[in-house]
Amino acid sequence: MRTIKLKVPDDLSMSDHDFYMIIASKLYEQGKLSAGQAAKIVGLTKQAFIELIGIYGVSVFSDSLSDLHADIANA
Repeated sequence: MRTIKLKVPDDLSMSDHDFYMIIASKLYEQGKLSAGQAAKIVGLTKQAFIELIGIYGVSVFSDSLSDLHADIANA
Protein backbone atom coordinates (compact mmCIF):
# COMPACT_ATOMS: atom_id res chain seq x y z
CA MET A 1 0.00 0.00 0.00
CA ARG A 2 1.31 3.45 -0.80
CA THR A 3 0.68 6.78 0.88
CA ILE A 4 -0.07 10.00 -0.96
CA LYS A 5 -0.08 13.55 0.32
CA LEU A 6 -2.78 15.97 -0.79
CA LYS A 7 -2.68 19.73 -0.22
CA VAL A 8 -6.06 21.48 -0.10
CA PRO A 9 -6.95 25.09 0.65
CA ASP A 10 -7.50 25.88 4.33
CA ASP A 11 -10.85 27.49 3.58
CA LEU A 12 -12.25 24.28 2.09
CA SER A 13 -14.51 23.17 4.90
CA MET A 14 -14.40 19.40 4.50
CA SER A 15 -13.25 16.83 6.99
CA ASP A 16 -10.47 14.36 6.25
CA HIS A 17 -13.12 11.65 6.42
CA ASP A 18 -15.04 13.32 3.58
CA PHE A 19 -11.91 13.46 1.42
CA TYR A 20 -11.20 9.78 2.04
CA MET A 21 -14.81 8.87 1.28
CA ILE A 22 -14.86 10.88 -1.95
CA ILE A 23 -11.66 9.28 -3.20
CA ALA A 24 -12.51 5.74 -2.06
CA SER A 25 -16.10 5.85 -3.33
CA LYS A 26 -15.03 7.20 -6.73
CA LEU A 27 -12.38 4.47 -7.08
CA TYR A 28 -15.02 1.93 -6.07
CA GLU A 29 -17.44 3.35 -8.63
CA GLN A 30 -14.79 3.08 -11.37
CA GLY A 31 -14.10 -0.54 -10.44
CA LYS A 32 -10.55 0.20 -9.32
CA LEU A 33 -11.29 -0.97 -5.75
CA SER A 34 -13.64 -3.50 -4.22
CA ALA A 35 -15.98 -2.30 -1.49
CA GLY A 36 -13.74 -3.99 1.07
CA GLN A 37 -10.61 -2.28 -0.24
CA ALA A 38 -12.33 1.10 -0.35
CA ALA A 39 -13.66 0.63 3.18
CA LYS A 40 -10.15 -0.13 4.42
CA ILE A 41 -8.85 3.16 2.98
CA VAL A 42 -11.50 5.07 4.89
CA GLY A 43 -11.09 3.02 8.06
CA LEU A 44 -14.62 1.62 8.00
CA THR A 45 -16.13 -1.81 7.85
CA LYS A 46 -17.33 -2.90 4.42
CA GLN A 47 -20.93 -2.65 5.61
CA ALA A 48 -20.47 0.90 6.92
CA PHE A 49 -18.79 1.98 3.67
CA ILE A 50 -21.63 0.55 1.58
CA GLU A 51 -24.19 2.29 3.79
CA LEU A 52 -22.44 5.67 3.34
CA ILE A 53 -21.43 5.80 -0.34
CA GLY A 54 -24.85 7.01 -1.45
CA ILE A 55 -24.18 10.27 0.38
CA TYR A 56 -21.24 10.76 -2.01
CA GLY A 57 -23.32 10.09 -5.13
CA VAL A 58 -22.17 6.51 -5.68
CA SER A 59 -24.48 3.53 -6.00
CA VAL A 60 -23.61 0.22 -4.42
CA PHE A 61 -25.13 -1.50 -7.44
CA SER A 62 -22.74 -2.01 -10.32
CA ASP A 63 -23.65 -1.78 -13.97
CA SER A 64 -21.91 -5.05 -14.78
CA LEU A 65 -22.17 -8.57 -13.50
CA SER A 66 -18.41 -9.09 -13.78
CA ASP A 67 -17.85 -6.18 -11.35
CA LEU A 68 -20.16 -7.84 -8.86
CA HIS A 69 -18.29 -11.14 -9.14
CA ALA A 70 -14.94 -9.36 -8.70
CA ASP A 71 -16.22 -7.54 -5.62
CA ILE A 72 -17.44 -10.80 -4.08
CA ALA A 73 -14.08 -12.43 -4.79
CA ASN A 74 -12.21 -9.54 -3.10
CA ALA A 75 -14.43 -9.51 0.00
